[in-house]
Amino acid sequence: VQLQASGGGLVQAGGSLRLSCAASGSTFSTYAVGWFRQAPGKERDVVAAINKSGTNTYYADSVKGRFTVSRDNAKNTVYLQMNGLKPEDTAVFYCAAARDRRDAVLGYATLYDYWGQGTQVTVSS
Repeated sequence: VQLQASGGGLVQAGGSLRLSCAASGSTFSTYAVGWFRQAPGKERDVVAAINKSGTNTYYADSVKGRFTVSRDNAKNTVYLQMNGLKPEDTAVFYCAAARDRRDAVLGYATLYDYWGQGTQVTVSS
């Protein structure tokens, strides 16, 4: 599967962005998807994840209540709605996918096999 992340940009603190992860080349509904971010000089961390059926989600503590992950398998797309953005959210955001038979939420980068190219999110104070 090929992944294309989009929707990043520059936004003021308190603003919102919606990231999209569009997939092609395979049956997207068989893949669990995660969103990760990496700030300069820091490790790549999980932000949110969703199972292949879209029935379960996971959020990092730092984004709970502000970010929402969802998916539309008919459109082969996963979304990350980000509200209440803070300067510390500034990072390159990546989506990743892993074929998963169990319909589980996958919270670790090492579990993912396919990665998109990343989209920059910059939050100004």
